[in-house]
Amino acid sequence: MSAIDFYTQQITISSIFSRLVSGMLLPHMGNKILLKAFCLWALTCFLLPASSNGLVRIGLKKRHMDLQTIKAARIARQEGKAGVGASSMVHDLGSSGGDIIPLKNYLDSQYLGEIGIGSPPQNFTVIFDTGSSNLWVPSSKCYFSIACYFHSKYKSSWSSTYTKNGNFCEIHYGSGSISGFFSQDNVQVGDLVVTDQVFVEATKEGSLSFILGKFDGILGLGFQEISVGNAVPLWYNMVQQDLLDDEVFSFWLNRNPEAKEGGELVLGGVDPKHFKGKHTFVPVTKKGYWEVQDDRFLTFLSCANFEEGKLSFTALSHFQITMGDFLIGSHSTGLCEGGCAAIVDSGTSLLAGPTPIITEINHAIGAEGRVSAECKEVVSHYGDLIWELIISGVKPSKVCAQLGLCLFNGTRYASSGIESVVEKEHKEKSSAGNDLPCTACQMLVIWAQNQLREKETKETAISYLDKLCESLPSPMGGSSIDCNSISTMPDITFTIGDKPFSLTPEQYILKTGEGAAQVCVSGFMALDVPPPRGPLWILGDVFMGVYHTIFDYGNLEVGFAEAA
Repeated sequence: MSAIDFYTQQITISSIFSRLVSGMLLPHMGNKILLKAFCLWALTCFLLPASSNGLVRIGLKKRHMDLQTIKAARIARQEGKAGVGASSMVHDLGSSGGDIIPLKNYLDSQYLGEIGIGSPPQNFTVIFDTGSSNLWVPSSKCYFSIACYFHSKYKSSWSSTYTKNGNFCEIHYGSGSISGFFSQDNVQVGDLVVTDQVFVEATKEGSLSFILGKFDGILGLGFQEISVGNAVPLWYNMVQQDLLDDEVFSFWLNRNPEAKEGGELVLGGVDPKHFKGKHTFVPVTKKGYWEVQDDRFLTFLSCANFEEGKLSFTALSHFQITMGDFLIGSHSTGLCEGGCAAIVDSGTSLLAGPTPIITEINHAIGAEGRVSAECKEVVSHYGDLIWELIISGVKPSKVCAQLGLCLFNGTRYASSGIESVVEKEHKEKSSAGNDLPCTACQMLVIWAQNQLREKETKETAISYLDKLCESLPSPMGGSSIDCNSISTMPDITFTIGDKPFSLTPEQYILKTGEGAAQVCVSGFMALDVPPPRGPLWILGDVFMGVYHTIFDYGNLEVGFAEAA
């Protein structure tokens, strides 16, 4: 009998003991040695470390952070107003009866856990990703991708519960893609065994990120609406197979580099020891995402339309909520005063937001940025006009169009990071020279509005705009900063559910190395999504490490509280 068979048939210790005594398993009373061995085994089970509140806990391992890992950790997300209120109490999410998945903290940039697929289980290290809905692991049939040779591979012939599917699938992430075919088997997560789970056997992994990453695959915890191939997500099957007490899971990500525990994913409940105070709950504003209205954040997952037997479509995939104003220090950026959409994404390592705001953050913290000649040229030739048009009452979204720098009243054909097929065709037809000045102009309008709000003079404002043109974020994210200046950097504050959620410099700066070799990297990266979907932000692990996060499927809410 395999471990999975043992679990699914719900054979208890007492029932086995009864069978032993009655002779069902011990036909001869002479097998006393076997009976003694069983008793010792049963006693051992009772003496194993057990979690409080009935939650199973497993020790975690930590790995040291380096620059290569930070680069690898960017894999998932380099693409590109609902009612909000604070809950007066934490929902009774069932602190008992849940299942805890230990997470490994890899560089403070990837949180990894282990699962088993098949009977007997074949173990894989995966990213638990709220920004996608599919489960994939490398296949033993992956012959021509280098990444597959550095990770565990699923062998269907080794599993007695494997069921063939065979439909082709392709998944595109921000800086990499995988392709393969669907299969079906049992999946063990913690002490839970999900039967007949559809997943992807990856036969091609097309990115250096997959080679550098310490994960074998990705386990999506998003909604089925955006599941590739409409495969039922593993989380849905857990609920449908009555494996959980509550339709809730929660993340605690340990940001302490000295701690042994990397964090925990609790399925079916929450652990009160993981947070302080009460959670602020906000509704999911769009099914298919864990997206909240940032009173702004996003990850994209694509997969190949039905064409010659191949599945292909593009979908958004997050928990989307609503956020309010965004502050650098005590100064409002004004960007989200009217409400912004935000994606809560455990599969994204950093915090991602619109280039204009990330540029202001870079400038405020002294991060190394790239100098934009186009930006400086627009300031030189149009800075005064932009200022005058704004103070004369021209709608900010129309300023760049009136200057002839943008088309369609300030709307570009495509964003720099995410573009649809139609947008890409338009962009290819338009010259790059038309798009870059438009992008620069739109950033300058936002910055000029902030300067007006601060009641700065035109001369001071224009000088500030020119300096910002020297702090544009790197396309790869994670700008370097001076480690000795962290104490002088401002807090960064998000408004969610009418409450401030602040990050200190120590919390949004990633450190690697020691002594003279220490390197500090900003936890912010640029992400530009055009209207009507944008601008958007991604609340990744940098944010979730500071704030314990509850994903409530039953009530379609996301809750945040200070992590313990």
